[in-house]
Amino acid sequence: MPTFTALTTLEGRKPAYALGEAMERLIPEPTGVGVFEVEDGSGLWEVGGYFEQAPDQTALAILAATMGAKNFVVSELPETDWVAHVRRELSPVEAGRFFVYGSHDADKVPEGCEPLLIEAAMAFGTGHHGTTLGCLRALDRLANDGMVGQSVADIGCGTAVLAMAAARIWPNPVLASDIDEVAVDVARANAAANGLGDRLICVEAAGFDHPDLAAKAPFDLIFANILKGPLVALAPDMAAALAPNGKAILSGILNEQADDVIEVYAQSGINLLNREVIGDWTTLTVEKQPQ
Repeated sequence: MPTFTALTTLEGRKPAYALGEAMERLIPEPTGVGVFEVEDGSGLWEVGGYFEQAPDQTALAILAATMGAKNFVVSELPETDWVAHVRRELSPVEAGRFFVYGSHDADKVPEGCEPLLIEAAMAFGTGHHGTTLGCLRALDRLANDGMVGQSVADIGCGTAVLAMAAARIWPNPVLASDIDEVAVDVARANAAANGLGDRLICVEAAGFDHPDLAAKAPFDLIFANILKGPLVALAPDMAAALAPNGKAILSGILNEQADDVIEVYAQSGINLLNREVIGDWTTLTVEKQPQ
């Protein structure tokens, strides 16, 4: 089946994201839309979509003109084995004691590390993205400082790489939840592939809305690698779910959004311990203050 791309550029993050949202409403619908900053200091952003049918070029031209973007460039991609391509492109990632790798790099796992196998077909959450890498580094710092998580949850777990990292180094089962049913299935498969099937409890849930999460609360560590909007909305529930002096590792936050997230969490009695910037993304480690 052929795949088509439609790419354009324009100035400014907000207009770029608005254009990306508008593209999602096109007919035929794109199978995916991406919005990325062009990292050359120009201030330009690239917006692109993938289509299984040739996109409507008239509709694209109207969108570009309305949003102040350049004309879309539409291309048909050649047939490609994308899993093989990703395997070539994704080298292993080291984050403190953690080593995230695909099975094609099993011979590169160093002695003494905590290995985390994530297959190349599941590229989001492999550790290559600054948000996931930041969370793994934050977990490594907490462990180095002597923390031993007794009750840990990963909210919006995706591939469950963060939940698996906690399960690797600490004794008790870890709860991993995601709002997406497919992500929960992926999390279970990854846990089994890493020999952690009995250490991860994977559930489908929006935020903390699940009986298993309620039963295991309060938590002494919660991961939430999602986005600013959901993180802000989650702050009161996070405060209720954390034990006194409990920690949370928050990411999916653009650098310019970090202060807003810090302020919202402080209003819920959860204060900043550490922040790390990796590229465009900030990871926050925060702590709930005892009453």
